[in-house]
Amino acid sequence: MRKARFAVLGGALAAVVALGLVFRPKAGEGAEDVSVPAPGEVLLDRAAAEGRGASAAELRRLRAADKGDEAALARAVAAAKRSIEASRKTGDPRHLGHAEAALAPWWSDADAPAEVLVLRATIEQSRHDFPAALADLDRALQKRPDDAQAWLTRAVVLTVRADYKEAERSCAAARPHVAPLVHDVCVAGVLGSTGKAREAIGRIDAALARPARVPKDLVAWAAGAAGELRARLGEAAAAEADYKRALDLTPDDAYVLGAYADLLLDAGRPREAAALLAAHEDNDGLLLRVVLAKAAAGDPDHARVKAELASRYEASRLRGDVVHRREEARWALHGEKAPKRALDLARANWDVQKEPADARILLESALAASEPRAADPVIAWLEASGAEDVALRKLAAEVKARP
Repeated sequence: MRKARFAVLGGALAAVVALGLVFRPKAGEGAEDVSVPAPGEVLLDRAAAEGRGASAAELRRLRAADKGDEAALARAVAAAKRSIEASRKTGDPRHLGHAEAALAPWWSDADAPAEVLVLRATIEQSRHDFPAALADLDRALQKRPDDAQAWLTRAVVLTVRADYKEAERSCAAARPHVAPLVHDVCVAGVLGSTGKAREAIGRIDAALARPARVPKDLVAWAAGAAGELRARLGEAAAAEADYKRALDLTPDDAYVLGAYADLLLDAGRPREAAALLAAHEDNDGLLLRVVLAKAAAGDPDHARVKAELASRYEASRLRGDVVHRREEARWALHGEKAPKRALDLARANWDVQKEPADARILLESALAASEPRAADPVIAWLEASGAEDVALRKLAAEVKARP
């Protein structure tokens, strides 16, 4: 059996947090330049860009490091950043374990240095331990109130938890310390979740149109965020253009690939979705979409990919992994045709995170299981937040119409 890999497919802002792209352009920089920035402008190195995290030998040395050794701390921080980015790129959760191992001498220290606390929080939010992540971020910001990475990570966690006022405050606190594009997309994420999607899209489009020297990863990230907002509004053609722009710059971005594949599946274009993801079956979140696409297309290869995905989810259950309940609920509903199990998974997932994709699978599962009242928390969230999403509103109307 091939090794299991899992997509880190949180909200779009999570990608920029993982990348560490929080630099501010130097005064006097002019026209837009989407080339990779010079060394030092971002927090990662070539090894991370290629999906390679810390080596086993490096981790052994770091585990034995003295907490008071500043040089060892710098090496540990660099190794942890590489491993976090490797996890984001490959979807392999073992790299998060490597990042934790790199920080081992400081991992359990509540008074760890600020840079360790931020990295620890990044790992915790990737594992959906949001309370621990917020606690570490608050500690880090007490030590270093101008830490942009901490503020952005905090915005990610709070948005996922539907605490939009605090998320917006975190975006505002990051503003003096990041490129304007980063701040604009951070705010757009909150606007897009609170009934102001059109304003959010306008803000991103305006930011992308401003002359500025920013790395291509940021341009791709912003374009993908705009595409996601347009998809929610039902503007499929414009969303597809945004996704293509993003993938032209960063072809292997798992988040954008998944969002684009979902758009194609919703549009009844499963063969295109399968072709888009043909080289990405190692990533479980993307393999799930391949399975759904090949089933919809009547592709005879469907049996192979379905069996592969089933074996990976079984391995996940044996490990006690509960991070990917959203994807597993989608698999249970559409792959296994087990709506009751899908509903159980979707409800457990909603207890932890509240993004549109989480809402959708809970609504779909409640309808399929003939338990419409199970989706009441999503209905309440939609009404309280004012979130604009054509698919969610249609499903919510179906739920309300059920006795």
